Amino acid sequence: MGKYYVKLKTIMEELGFRVVYASSAYEDIQVGVSDLNRPGLQLAGFYDYFDPRRIQIVGKVEITYLSTMDSNCRKMRVDALFSRRPIAMVVCHGAEVLPEIRDAAQRYNVCLFQADQDTSECMAKLIISLRQHLAPRTTLHGVLVEVYGEGMLITGDSGIGKSETALELIKRGHRLVADDAVEIRCTSETQLMGTAPEMIRYYMELRGIGVVDVRHLYGIGAVKPYGSIELVANLVRWDQSRPYDRLGLESEYTEILGVSVPSITIPVAPGRNLAVILELAAMNNRQKKTGHNAAEELVARHDAAVNAGGF
Repeated sequence: MGKYYVKLKTIMEELGFRVVYASSAYEDIQVGVSDLNRPGLQLAGFYDYFDPRRIQIVGKVEITYLSTMDSNCRKMRVDALFSRRPIAMVVCHGAEVLPEIRDAAQRYNVCLFQADQDTSECMAKLIISLRQHLAPRTTLHGVLVEVYGEGMLITGDSGIGKSETALELIKRGHRLVADDAVEIRCTSETQLMGTAPEMIRYYMELRGIGVVDVRHLYGIGAVKPYGSIELVANLVRWDQSRPYDRLGLESEYTEILGVSVPSITIPVAPGRNLAVILELAAMNNRQKKTGHNAAEELVARHDAAVNAGGF
């Protein structure tokens, strides 16, 4: 799994932080870590384990602490921090940007920003944004649709009918996220988010017709820019000799970027309405997440009847 980066400028503009000082390399600076640092210990003189790759977050506490010092001491402490050339500093809570901080940023060519949000909110937004941009990712061949609020990744061999099935789901009121190529990011230990490459977003390819623009044909309500992946539906060609799960007692999972996602295998044969089947699969997956499993309930009722002498 590769290492990912995002431009510092992209993050700052996304969150609406004001530029107090832009370094000469501002346009090209890349952030590669999602961790942040509040440099309280550093301003007190402790620099063990200091990581300059982290964005430095300064709030009212740090500004008040610095304000208790005389000018020479304050300049020395601030210079010691900026001389290590952290990637950037954000002063939160609309706190005053002290002259010593502004001067040090210019002297050491370190980007300096100001935010109106309180420090905790500012850090939370930064962490979320950085983790999304820096998340491990992969691209899979398939179709991602949202069915009854469940993100469903439809996979299968080329030509098996993934796009046609997705089109029928769109006609039934569900939403398309990506067709053909699905870019997947692991945004947490248990969550996968999918989107389409910018070039082909909201387009579908249908054999015999060609490329269509789903957003223009069916309206903005038929598409979604990104969605979670909560179920994998693998379409396979019907094989009479292959046993298929008929009760659903055994749970299947597909591992993507280290996350185990519930999955089902749907055999494709003439006469099977795949859109209806996938709608049912989405509703059934939602029920399972709430603790209701129809297959286990049926088996329990059967066992109870056997024990009671009903068979």
